Formats: sequence, C-alpha cells, structure tokens
Amino acid sequence: MEILITNDDGWGAKGILTLVRILTQLGHVTVVAPDGPRSGMSNAITVNQPIYLRQLEDANWGTEEWHKNATVYTTNGTPSDCVKLAIDVICSGDSTKIDLLASGINHGSNAGINVIYSGTMGACFVGAEHGIPSIGYSIDDHSPDADFSHMERYILELTRHLIEQKMPYGVCYNINAPVGALEGVKWTRQCRGYWTKEMIESTDEQGNPCYRLGGEFVNIEPDAVETDHWAMNNHYLSVHPCTIDQTAYEEI
Repeated sequence: MEILITNDDGWGAKGILTLVRILTQLGHVTVVAPDGPRSGMSNAITVNQPIYLRQLEDANWGTEEWHKNATVYTTNGTPSDCVKLAIDVICSGDSTKIDLLASGINHGSNAGINVIYSGTMGACFVGAEHGIPSIGYSIDDHSPDADFSHMERYILELTRHLIEQKMPYGVCYNINAPVGALEGVKWTRQCRGYWTKEMIESTDEQGNPCYRLGGEFVNIEPDAVETDHWAMNNHYLSVHPCTIDQTAYEEI
C-alpha cells in the first residue's frame, strides 16, 4: 500500500511523527508536509509565489526500523499544496498511485465548525476531490508534546476498516479524539455552533496595537448525542464523514 501523509503543523511535529510510525505498519509512507505551522489554512493554495519541494534525506526522526519505510519531503506551501505536489510531481499526475491520504495527527480539535478552517482537513478535501481515500486525525490538545497513546490502536483499526469499506467519491473522514482514556468510537455528524469573542486586543513587538485570534466556541445543540462535540465531551473517539459537495440539497 502506498500512503501519503501530510499535516498543517509542519513536518517536525510530534503528531505527524506518530502517524507515520503507526501507518508504516500498513505500507510505504511518503510524507509531504509544510516546513512550518500552517494551521487555519483550510483549502488555501499558493498562487502568488513559487512553491518549493525538497526531499529530506535525514528527517532526524530517529533510527527506528519503521523510519526506513518512509520517504519525507517538505515544502513552503500549504497542506492543500502538499497533496497537489504529491499527485502532480511525485506521482507524475497519477492519483491512483496513492492508496490512502492520511492527514495529522493535528495538535488541536477539528470537530464542529473547525472542520472548515482546518488545514488538516483541507488536505483531505483535496484528496477526496481526486478520488483518494482520505482521513484526517486530530486530538483536542494543542500541546507540542501531546499524548496520542490512547488513540493509536484506534487509528490503525479505523484506517484499515475505512479502506476496506471503500469510500465513495468525494467523501473523507474527520476523526477527533479527546484527551485521556476512550470509552470507544462513535460515528457522528458535525456539531452546530460558532466562535465568538475571537479578536483579542494585543500589541506587537514594537508596542503597536493589534489583534490576535482567540475566542470561545458556542455549542448551540449541547444535548445532541449524535454530534462530534458530544462524543468527545463524553470520552469517545468521533468519526465524522465529510463531503466536498457543499450543495444544500434541501433548498433545491
């Protein structure tokens, strides 16, 4: 199996390192990841500057046996650029050479409305556009040293299951884990909600007034047991099917 892995935290993040280690059990891994953090990039693509791609002969990931089954590239582009580079450059335009696109593990939740802002899931939407089975993985922990151990076996089991059941064209999966021990897995839908109090007054390094992103998430259906937020708040791993088709069919 040929597996493409990317993320939006950069190629050196603990999350992508963990994901590579897990998925090399299923096949050969090619990593194409940004050279630094690209959180909040959604489906952004680079249009006004050159995009560079270079192979890392020594990614400084250690000498474990699994590392020998991974090829690592990095780029100045976005997560969506990473997938496009993998298809058009590394695979010479043949997306069928990629059996699975895995994105993450993201340091931070991509549940609820976060899915539309997420660079992690933006990469998956590009994969789904090209008919590549695509899965995004996230944990509700922004710490650079986040503990993924409680979700590792689920990642392997769910990845195998989702590949075997064959994803329909345009569908990808958004998998989110809470921190701490898991009660199990729930298939969910996106929670309805919004962010508020997002622009926080601050100053830059020169003392000039500016704003920095923060905010509070408002869950407008906290008791809906079928949502991703409910699952995570109750210690379940959330598996949320997504689609690139944004048509509001009920309005037609």
